[in-house]
Formats: sequence, structure tokens, C-alpha cells
Amino acid sequence: RLGFQPSRGEELQTEYLLPMTRAAEALAALRRLSSRLAPFLLVAEIRAVAADDLWLSGAYGADTLALHFTWRLDADGVHDVLPAMEDLLLPLGARPHWGKLFAAGPDDLASLYPRWEDFRSLRARFDPELKFGNAWLERYLG
Repeated sequence: RLGFQPSRGEELQTEYLLPMTRAAEALAALRRLSSRLAPFLLVAEIRAVAADDLWLSGAYGADTLALHFTWRLDADGVHDVLPAMEDLLLPLGARPHWGKLFAAGPDDLASLYPRWEDFRSLRARFDPELKFGNAWLERYLG
């Protein structure tokens, strides 16, 4: 909506993208966690995202359900619930949004992206000195 301000300005955000074919399972799983999520949750949004061919995209290769969470500014509380969410969502093929909070480690992510190693090879070829790298990327991409 025009003029609508979707956030409060002081919050944390998380988003997972998973194959649309697993949507019902994901929503049922999250419902089981509702009492743990509620104290920290401000808003939850659900969106449909068309498949794309971008190697590290959350929508790579499949029409996707995006599950977005806007959390209260309580980093400890949010970080406590993320592993429980990911225990349920990652086995369904959920990929965390790269620019938002998540708990998954590099090994967890590599298995979710079919072109992970292709990307790492391309990165090594075009940025051998890692000028476009940082500590976070080194942790996840090596």
C-alpha cells in the first residue's frame, strides 16, 4: 500500500524460502512452535516467489514460499528460537535469506543449494584475492 510503513524501525528480521510444494508442511510445523515464537514476533508475512535461475537465490529452481518474520528487538530471544525453526524448515528445503538472521552453518547451507560448488569455483576464478569478501562470506563460502 502507498504510504504504508511495514516496520517499526527497531526490529530484527528472518526469512526462509522453501519449495511451494512443501508449504503446507512448513506452516504446520511452524504452528507447533507458535508458543515459542509469539513472545518475540511482531509480524509474519507469507509471499509467493517465482522460480529463478540464480545459483544462490532462495528461489533457485522452484516456485517458492517465502516466510518472513519481523521480530522484537530481542537478539538473545530470537537467536534462541531460530535453531528450532530451522530444525523443522531446513529438512523441507528452506533456504535462509542471506541478509537476515539465521542460525544455519556453512555445511547446512551447502546442501540446500545445488550450484553451491559451482558458485565457489566461479568466485575463486573471478575474485582470487577475495577483494569482494569479508569475514562473513569467508565463514560461509570458505
